Amino acid sequence: MPEVNFQQSINSAATIVEEYAVGKRDFEKAELGEANLQNFDLKGSDFSYADLSTANLSGANLRGCDLSFADLSEANLENADLRGAMLFSANLRTANLQGTHLEKADCDHNTRFPTNFDPIVAGVNMSNPSV
Repeated sequence: MPEVNFQQSINSAATIVEEYAVGKRDFEKAELGEANLQNFDLKGSDFSYADLSTANLSGANLRGCDLSFADLSEANLENADLRGAMLFSANLRTANLQGTHLEKADCDHNTRFPTNFDPIVAGVNMSNPSV
């Protein structure tokens, strides 16, 4: 029997904020392109496979979040806190990472960072490809 996912689609910043306030942390596959989550505290949330392209996450607390496979292309992460976040295979290629705290965040060889951005200098842990 095929598995049916009855989880409602998450597609607004207001929904994220409301659900986070009542203890929800699973926002996997959320569709939040262009969302304004500036300065929100969302630490420990699961945003894996989420569309956060062009989202405003400046100043947001994303410590320990799972952003694996997330699309953060053109997202504004200026001064955001991503310490300890999981960034495996995330697309940050055109994201604004000015002042972003990435110490002890984890990524792999599939994580895409902006040109001229050095994740090692930023304190990111680079996982070795599986053998």
